[in-house]
Amino acid sequence: MSSIFAKKKVVTDGNYDLESIRKGGELIIATISGPETYYDYRGLSMGLQYALASNFAGSEGVIVRVEVAKDSTALVDMLKKGEVDMIAYPLSDSYLKEQGLVPAGYSKKGSWAVRSNAKDLALALDDWYEEGMEEKVKKEEVERVKQSRHVTRHAQSVFLSRERGVISIYDNLFKEAQSVTGWDWRLIAAQCYQESAFDPNARSYVGAQGLMQIMPSTAKGLGLTPAEVWQPEKNVNAAARCIVGLTNNLKDVQDPNERLKFVLASYNGGLGHVRDAMALARKYGRNPQRWDDVAPYILGLQTPQYYRDPVVKHGYMIGSETAGYVHNILLRWQEYGGRVAITHAPQLPGASGSSNNSSSSQRTRPNRYSSGTKILSADDPSFNQMDQ
Repeated sequence: MSSIFAKKKVVTDGNYDLESIRKGGELIIATISGPETYYDYRGLSMGLQYALASNFAGSEGVIVRVEVAKDSTALVDMLKKGEVDMIAYPLSDSYLKEQGLVPAGYSKKGSWAVRSNAKDLALALDDWYEEGMEEKVKKEEVERVKQSRHVTRHAQSVFLSRERGVISIYDNLFKEAQSVTGWDWRLIAAQCYQESAFDPNARSYVGAQGLMQIMPSTAKGLGLTPAEVWQPEKNVNAAARCIVGLTNNLKDVQDPNERLKFVLASYNGGLGHVRDAMALARKYGRNPQRWDDVAPYILGLQTPQYYRDPVVKHGYMIGSETAGYVHNILLRWQEYGGRVAITHAPQLPGASGSSNNSSSSQRTRPNRYSSGTKILSADDPSFNQMDQ
């Protein structure tokens, strides 16, 4: 995302076109965060507009970098200033022409845009685009999203031996991690089950590895070699150090019993998204240090009303997964004997428990760049299930 890259130098000479992009090896796009546009999922870029842009970039032998805007006005401003190479978001041709921009990558539902002096880029986009392109890439993206969220869980009893209090063959590693994190080792065991079902060879589609599903970039930052991340002891220790780092970043949550819930959510969904949900809770008069007050806004980050709110800095997220992740770990921790108060599964802000509320109806309405087949939605059964 834009926060981890230096912004591109603003174009002022009017000569920055396709050949310059090829030489630089990077296509910089502007888009808007959303489930069918662009979002970050555990370090993996997702969304139809991103997938389409990546498809085009691949045909030109370059990579994609994303800059996220809040609305169409900001998109146009970024392109005019030369901060990005193109807009990867469907806008009407008449609007683009009013702004002095060139529609490119046509579809029946809108067009992308480039600057008027980027003639070769416009031609390349028009040559690349063909009828049925959205549907082709959309099918690939649907499968990609499903694979990224698929977790194979083997049958596992609550305890290997209830009489002896043995949860798994890795209990000694969880107890060592307890001395690092200060958490009950049974909570770490519950988290490990949620991550990998105690499978040290587990690998997710997004690249997370091992017992605690450590991402390769995280492993590298913690000094682990590619081989070490598969070693159970190294993997669990790395997770413990991640937990400590997140705990230190959430010291403003003063109650340690509440803080661990925020840490779990950050481990799964990212600290930035959790901070966004806390900001929303604060804005709407709820307690940003109480998980039951913040969790509804974790879910809310799946709906435009919330992920496009001015206080939100990191855009859309699959909030149902993160909320379910925390809820299920706490339930399992309770089964393991942990002292934790479980209230109820979180609901969207203001939800009465009915699936027919207005927010739900709003989520299932396809946008104008969709044929009616959703890439994903909080309402889709495959994306709303809470793994047990």
